[in-house]
Amino acid sequence: MATSDPLEILIAHDRWATQQMIDACAKLSEPQFHQPFEIGPGSLHNTLVHMVSAMRLWTQILAGQEPTPRLDQDGKQRTAATIKEIFGEVDCAFTAELRRRPLDEMVSRTRDGRTTVLPRAAVFAHVVTHGMHHRAQMLNMLRRLEVKPLPPGSVFEWSRVTYAQPS
Repeated sequence: MATSDPLEILIAHDRWATQQMIDACAKLSEPQFHQPFEIGPGSLHNTLVHMVSAMRLWTQILAGQEPTPRLDQDGKQRTAATIKEIFGEVDCAFTAELRRRPLDEMVSRTRDGRTTVLPRAAVFAHVVTHGMHHRAQMLNMLRRLEVKPLPPGSVFEWSRVTYAQPS
């Protein structure tokens, strides 16, 4: 689907890039997937679970729901396949909730007794930039594991795949 809407492009890119990263992780051994690194949440597994957990939290905030316990704080080890399944559900819910009401509508989040009020658009911007930040950390981890080729992840790479013209 060709679009020039930046919101739709960023939603589609974030989904695609995260799926690329999950698929790359699915090819790793368990020790590689859980290998500790001194960056981000500390391993490829932990980083993916953190990303999905944060997206789920912000989806609940957009929906005006009380946040459920975070996945990245339950101590469970998940396979890449399980994370992909959870991500699919959370991403679908996030996209639906994002489109449900105007982006200039305000939402609030209370954390540690402090309430922050911000527009839904800021939540959207945070979620997609948060994902990009952690995918960059994961590329660093994959490089250090000597994974080749590295998964694609840039908006340009997504655009080449999405808008490719048949020869």
